[in-house]
Amino acid sequence: MIRTELSLKLPNNPGALAGVCRLLSDERVNILAMSLESGGQLRLVVDNHVHGGAMLREHHHQVTERDVLMTSLPNAPGALAPVLRLVADAKINLEYCYGSGPEGSPTALIVLGVEDARRASAASGL
Repeated sequence: MIRTELSLKLPNNPGALAGVCRLLSDERVNILAMSLESGGQLRLVVDNHVHGGAMLREHHHQVTERDVLMTSLPNAPGALAPVLRLVADAKINLEYCYGSGPEGSPTALIVLGVEDARRASAASGL
């Protein structure tokens, strides 16, 4: 499924991520997936990207948006490989990926940042 990812740069300060999470929580915006890199690059997929993005911008965050693929896969060895093979066979570059499959959970949630989300969705069936 194609989703809109919000991306912003956080300062390397204690509480920076907590502040973003609190803001979204106060606005009833649910975080579905997120990734924070050591340089402060935060990527979020939320249930309401329009409202979430507007609230972050209102609080002086520079937010960019892009289409990504997000899917649930079986939480089992090798479940991601066929999806990535279909994307690669379509000559679509995978720029980044993040996700989680808690131990004991039957499914894992994966976000794929690709150069062309619409083509990747068509190629992979996601």
